[in-house]
Amino acid sequence: MNIRSPRLMIAVFLICLLAIPVIGFSQGPPALNAEEDPTVRFGCTCHGNAAPGVRAIVMITGIPVMYETDQAYEFTINVADSVTLSGSDGNTEAGFLFSSNAVGDFSWDESQNLRDAVDNEDDVSHSEPGSGTWTLIWTAPAEDVGAIHFWLVGNSVDGSGLPDEGDYWNILTFTINAPGTIVSGDSDATLQTRTIAVGDYDTLFLVEESEAEKRAEAQKRLSDAIFSKGNLFYWTTLTALIVGAVYQREILERRYGPGPEHLAMELAYPQGIRRSLTSIIAFVIAVDWTANGSQTDFFIGIAWFVAFWAAYGVYRTYRSAMVEATVPDVM
Repeated sequence: MNIRSPRLMIAVFLICLLAIPVIGFSQGPPALNAEEDPTVRFGCTCHGNAAPGVRAIVMITGIPVMYETDQAYEFTINVADSVTLSGSDGNTEAGFLFSSNAVGDFSWDESQNLRDAVDNEDDVSHSEPGSGTWTLIWTAPAEDVGAIHFWLVGNSVDGSGLPDEGDYWNILTFTINAPGTIVSGDSDATLQTRTIAVGDYDTLFLVEESEAEKRAEAQKRLSDAIFSKGNLFYWTTLTALIVGAVYQREILERRYGPGPEHLAMELAYPQGIRRSLTSIIAFVIAVDWTANGSQTDFFIGIAWFVAFWAAYGVYRTYRSAMVEATVPDVM
């Protein structure tokens, strides 16, 4: 008997076991599902017992009622578990497959973890399971091709690595009307973009925060306010103490002495230049941050403090340079 045969069978079996999670950690669903039907139109039937479920919320925003030729539109896709949205423990990872039937062009930022769909470069899919939100650009065709139909299938997964009953999927279809379909006399509301969604009705329209969730939110706001004000009072008090101590030292030096120690000119010039540059740079940064609001109050306060502290350092350098040298200084 060939002893290599059992070993070969065991090796093949282990490889198959290792290959199973690859299905769950998909870099996008295939073009055809298990029934050889287009996945984007019939769903990812390897998940959720092969049937769509209202627990999977599939939503897309930024959809115009009517497209203009060669116009770019920003779409935001959201896929989530309704249980998670309602505040309970549910699925937190998701994926999708989106198609315009090769009409118009899709584009996206590289940070969005998107890619051309498997076996169909005209469709878009996720490059790896994500938190459930993606943004992409759809550019309408350069000429009127009539109404354009879209298909969006979303999958909320439990992260187990297996396509099992813990995963939920749903399909959303919609149409964008051709140019000229809506005349100028129609309501302005119909000319704006819209949000389209499919899933659990209660989650989409009826779910309200429970009393426990409201209390938790109120406590979070209170703790954030206390933390923010506590930081403000702490650093304000510390700055006031530092300024008071410096001011007191100036008074005592001028009244009772001794003043600052002598600083030779060959040392005073480089020190003064360094402190001046530090003060100017910090001042410019502080003004920019204050005007643009690009940083938090904490960092803005630090920039102002460094600017004034360096400026005070220039003053101290000047005073030290003006002190006459004594015998110990010369020695």
